[in-house]
Amino acid sequence: MNDSISLEAIFDIPGKRKRFSEVEQIMLKPDFWEDPQASRPVVKERATLHDMLEMWKKLSGDLEECEILLQLAEEEEDEETAREAFQKVGAMERSLRDLELRQMLGEESDRENAILSINAGAGGTEAQDWAEMLLRMYLRWCERRGYETQVLDLLEGEEAGLKNVTFTVGGPFAYGYLKAESGIHRLVRISPFDASGRRHTSFAAVFVYPDMEDDIVIDVNPSDLRVDTYRASGAGGQHVNKTSSAVRITHIPSGIVVQCQNEKSQHRNREIAMKVLRARLYEREKAIQNEKLQELHDNLEDIAWGNQIRSYVLQPYRMVKDHRTSVEKGDVNRVLDGDIDEFIEAYLLKKLDGRKK
Repeated sequence: MNDSISLEAIFDIPGKRKRFSEVEQIMLKPDFWEDPQASRPVVKERATLHDMLEMWKKLSGDLEECEILLQLAEEEEDEETAREAFQKVGAMERSLRDLELRQMLGEESDRENAILSINAGAGGTEAQDWAEMLLRMYLRWCERRGYETQVLDLLEGEEAGLKNVTFTVGGPFAYGYLKAESGIHRLVRISPFDASGRRHTSFAAVFVYPDMEDDIVIDVNPSDLRVDTYRASGAGGQHVNKTSSAVRITHIPSGIVVQCQNEKSQHRNREIAMKVLRARLYEREKAIQNEKLQELHDNLEDIAWGNQIRSYVLQPYRMVKDHRTSVEKGDVNRVLDGDIDEFIEAYLLKKLDGRKK
C-alpha cells in the first residue's frame, strides 16, 4: 500500500478532498444560486473534483482487489486468477494515465464539452467517404469513453459519404482531449470508387471548439461606476434646464460612458442609462467570446492542405502516423474503430513539455 500512498501524494488527493469539501460548503450558502455568473464556475469545479475523486476511489478499490487476487493466485497456484489480476492491473494503468492527463488539462476551456466539425476536402466522393469514416471513428471513441454525442448538422455527399458534419460531445474534459484532433487528416488507400483500382489520397479537415456557455450574465458592481449629473440641454422644454436631471455613467473598468437626458426625472434618466450600459457590456463580453473562438479557428486555417497532422495509410502498407509526435500504430482498423487515445496523449504530453521549456 506504500505505492498507493505515494501516488495519493503525487495526485494531491488529500488537497482535492479538502477543496471538494470547501466547494460544497460554498454551494450550501443560502444566497449561492442568486448570482448565476458567480455560481457557474464553482459548480463546474465541484463536478471536476467529484469525477477525479470518484476515479481515485475506484482505483484504490481495484488495487486492493488486485492484491487479494494475486495473493490467492500465489497460494493456490491458480493461473486463471493470476491472469484476471494482471488484466485488472492493465485497466488500472490506463485509468492512472487518464488521471494524469486530466492533471495536465489546466486551461479553463479544457473542462468544457466540445463541438467537432468534419469537412471533406477536394476529391469528391473519395474525400466525402473519408469524412464519414472519421465521423465513425470519433463516435466510436466517444462511445468508449461514455461521452454523449448529438449531430447538429449533416450534409451528405452526392454518391456516398459526407460533405460536412458538426456534432457536440458531452462529457468531462471533452474539449481538453479532442482539441488534439484539430487539423488535416490524410487517407491513402485503393479507392473503392475507382474501377481501375488505383491508389488515392484524400483529405478531411477536423475543427474542434469548446462548447462555451452562450448565456452572459451582466452583473454591474456599483463601485465600478462614476455617476455625474448635469443640466440637460436641447429640446424638451424649459424644465430640462431647471434641474440637474441628465445623467452620465462611466464604467471605470471598461471605460464605457453612457448618458441620458431625455426624461424629466433624474431617476428615469439613470434607469435608461444603466440599461444602455448593460447592453454595451453584454456586447463587449460577447465580442470577447467570439474573439476567442475566432483565434481558435484562425490557428486551424494556418494548416494548409497537405500539411496534415496525421496520415492513415491502407496501401501499399498499413500504418497510422501522427506527424506532430511521430507516434505510429500498425493496427489501422483498430484506430479507425476509435482507438486514438495514444495519439491524443502523445500530443498533450508534447504540448505540456513545450509549455515547461
